[in-house]
Amino acid sequence: MPNYDKDLARWMPRLIAVWRKARRGTAGGPPDRLTPQELREVAAGVRTLSLGLTRERRLAGARYMDDPKLLGAYLLFYWPVSYAQARQVLGELPRRPRQALDLGAGPGPVAFAALDAGAVEVTAADRSRPALELATKLAAEAGEALATRSWDPLSKASIPDGTFDLITLGHVLNELYGMDDAALKKRADLVEQLLARLKPGGTVVILEPALRDTSRQLLRVRDLLVDRGYTVRAPCLFRGHCPALARESDWCHAEREWTMPRAVEELARTAQLHKESLKMSYLALAPKGEAWRAPPEGRVLRIVSEPLEGKGRQRFMACGPEGRVGLALQEKHRTAKNAAFFHLRRGDVIRIGATEEKGDGFALRPDSEVKVIAPAGKGLPEPWESP
Repeated sequence: MPNYDKDLARWMPRLIAVWRKARRGTAGGPPDRLTPQELREVAAGVRTLSLGLTRERRLAGARYMDDPKLLGAYLLFYWPVSYAQARQVLGELPRRPRQALDLGAGPGPVAFAALDAGAVEVTAADRSRPALELATKLAAEAGEALATRSWDPLSKASIPDGTFDLITLGHVLNELYGMDDAALKKRADLVEQLLARLKPGGTVVILEPALRDTSRQLLRVRDLLVDRGYTVRAPCLFRGHCPALARESDWCHAEREWTMPRAVEELARTAQLHKESLKMSYLALAPKGEAWRAPPEGRVLRIVSEPLEGKGRQRFMACGPEGRVGLALQEKHRTAKNAAFFHLRRGDVIRIGATEEKGDGFALRPDSEVKVIAPAGKGLPEPWESP
């Protein structure tokens, strides 16, 4: 069970109460779930957002958070999802942030995730005044201190002053500047500006949808920044251009388990959407001058696919310092030393030994040892050896 479940459970009544007050000036109704009428109303907005942001993409970059119905749908459905995604990724960072800036914050799911992850001072910046007003009301409801600032990335408005331990962009970057190569350079330029605002040891965290196109665009921005000398803290173990871009059919995204709040589950069912697991693409980037971690001893890889089961065998795609490779183990070769292979999840970092080259990667043998050194959602140990 993720360690933020109780935190998210405390947020759900706050989200519902703030939404009801904004909608009709009263907080009457069940504190932790929607009434049938509310459910139908909000689910309609959720379907509109899903269609406009993940399918047709006509809402990408639009001012949809200025629409009360869509802002309410975001607050009750996508806010918990984004909060949970952010808590997962922030859990991989080597240290807790103290001062954080959340750009494109909307009503603040990532900003509040940073507060709950240990940040003391958090600024939420967005171009939507209604969204920031909701974030302020949520902060009051929770007894949290949250600063808000107006920030429009499409204008000449500057990034809020200061230096930070953490700067976040939650499902924002893919909506900026269009879809061509020039847009990717502008996105990389923006991220580079943010990296310059980090304190030593700080991190820029980017969360994006797990769609093929948005994920590949993020990887291309990653490569531009790697070319400029920046280091990826997570999830990458490979230092060069992302090997997932070698084929148009490939992309890289994360998938994590979570406990879906009841209100979110009911909205998902009513809107006919699936959120049983958290799917996202993400990067955690270090400021200029921070070196990549030294290559580990042995063969260390991150699992980057779901299980690819075949007749009598288990297979995964993995990525490490050597690049993107396939891993396969036949059921008849299962032993106590390699049995962990049959229980791996996307995102796990493993160390394997005694393999042989085969096809697009490596085949494991009866004497192969498989050890999980960092489960999905956990930071890599220091040193690389398993704790």
